[in-house]
Amino acid sequence: MKQLIQTNAAPEAIGTYSQAVKIDNTVYLSGQIPLDPETMTLVDGDIEIQIRRVFDNLQAVISEANGRLDDIVKLTVYLTDLSHFPIVNQVMTDYFSEPYPARAAVGVAALPKDAEIEVDAVMVVSEDYSY
Repeated sequence: MKQLIQTNAAPEAIGTYSQAVKIDNTVYLSGQIPLDPETMTLVDGDIEIQIRRVFDNLQAVISEANGRLDDIVKLTVYLTDLSHFPIVNQVMTDYFSEPYPARAAVGVAALPKDAEIEVDAVMVVSEDYSY
């Protein structure tokens, strides 16, 4: 049975999708772009600020699903400029600890709202968590 995950602490869905869907102990997280959840506009600033906003948005949805960033088993990073990939790596060390999730990085021509980065994820949570 699918359980929809939704929180006001992350940007609302801007299309026909859910922020996340949980099936058993697996959570499929929709892509997050660097939207401020309060204004629903892209954050101002350099790519590092944008990357941090994306991970903060993911963290908000993950928390609503009773998980942690370290429960992510797979990340996909979409970048309109792959030269930003080293910054993604650097920022990830502030959000994740070893063992890091499996990951793919994909260069794309464009992203929603002209964002420069989008990240989606798959997370596996234990039913034992009591946060």
